[in-house]
Amino acid sequence: MTWWQWTIVGGVLLGAELLGVDAQFFLMFIGLSALLVGLAELLGIAMPLWVQVAVFAAFSLIFLYTFRRAVYERIRGTSAGYPEPLDGESVKISDDLGPGAEARIAYRGTNWNVRNVGRAAISGGSRAKVVKVDGLTLHVEAE
Repeated sequence: MTWWQWTIVGGVLLGAELLGVDAQFFLMFIGLSALLVGLAELLGIAMPLWVQVAVFAAFSLIFLYTFRRAVYERIRGTSAGYPEPLDGESVKISDDLGPGAEARIAYRGTNWNVRNVGRAAISGGSRAKVVKVDGLTLHVEAE
């Protein structure tokens, strides 16, 4: 392939990632690899097609395994709106909650299920410590 064909492939992949498809930065690094192969061809590094494809694949794998996770977590965060873990946080329990019982609370702008995993009952209006998060269920125990 010629340098401009690799550039078009890279541009389409980058454009798809940045403008429409949320592929979690996979297409971005594959597109960057295509651009680098095109740049090498433009600079006069003549390679047969099979070497171009091998270099493209090698760049893609190297970029994906070394940079994708770090870039994705830096830009998007580890989870939407809550990059820090909730373990150890203190929450206010609105209703009495016996050992093993469940209830609903409002915390950080959404409703959560809470389950008392401790041995002591938690009285309504008191605070409890989050020991584990399982989806939208907070496992709590009395402070």
